[in-house]
Amino acid sequence: MRIVLLGATGFVGHHLLPRLSAAGHDCLALSRYRMAVRELSIIPRVEVRQTDVHDPEKLAACLRGADAAINMVGILNEPGHNGKGFHRAHVELVERLIAACRTAGVRRFLQVSALNAGKGKSHYLVSKGEAEERIRAAGDLDATILQPSVIFGEGDSFFNRFAGLLKLAPVLPLACPDALMQPVWVGDVAAAIVAALPDKSTFGRTLVLVGPRAYSLRELVAFTARASGSKCRIVGLPDGLSRLQARLMDRVPGKPFSTDNYRSLQTPNTSEDNSLPELGIEPRSVESVVPGMLGVSAHQYRLDEFRKKALH
Repeated sequence: MRIVLLGATGFVGHHLLPRLSAAGHDCLALSRYRMAVRELSIIPRVEVRQTDVHDPEKLAACLRGADAAINMVGILNEPGHNGKGFHRAHVELVERLIAACRTAGVRRFLQVSALNAGKGKSHYLVSKGEAEERIRAAGDLDATILQPSVIFGEGDSFFNRFAGLLKLAPVLPLACPDALMQPVWVGDVAAAIVAALPDKSTFGRTLVLVGPRAYSLRELVAFTARASGSKCRIVGLPDGLSRLQARLMDRVPGKPFSTDNYRSLQTPNTSEDNSLPELGIEPRSVESVVPGMLGVSAHQYRLDEFRKKALH
């Protein structure tokens, strides 16, 4: 198949494109900054093209002759605070992509959304849900929506970020320590996309992608500390201080933690359903992947944990 991908130059795309290539698909990855991701061009059967995906005519031109479109565009924060940035990136872009698919005659459409999209009060989840509504309302598309929980793996911005923070100070004040999530490995997400792409049984469906078990944020950060050898003390903040931290971080360049992130964390990012086994994928656990990411083999991590328990 010839596939046009939006958002493929990000974290998930770096893991997905080699798998699509290995499966024999020709991929066109659209990017605003081609030179910034030129390393993707060395992957066989992958072309990276610089274009403005918000331009309807340019988008339709890129889709001509394609068999499928995959949208992975997503932002966790916006420049302002009113939701317009989320709406533009998540909803307006999907509307343009649907129209461009119609113009170019592309029916197959895969949307990488977010678990619990449309639930909660954050602009992130609300806009992700609105994008899903637009796709479901487009009855002339063979669409599949994928809803992953927090995605982790080599190059992620979750475990790697916390590992970095744990090295900076002896104490880490952790907002929303009881927030629940069910992290899913990026390799499993990529495999799910590749498996669903030609599978007609997934047309018109929403596939939930989660890991084997749920954790609190405190548990995940504590695990990161152990796996990275950090002695940092983790102090969970009550709700009022968590909100205050978010408001303060709203003013920090790059928004490492924002009020909208705080709102998202109020909605459990977990699910009893999981579509990965249906797609022939056994979900990888955090414990089997993260220690190796942080420079410790999973085997060595298990030995260290066993020794600690034996000493106590």
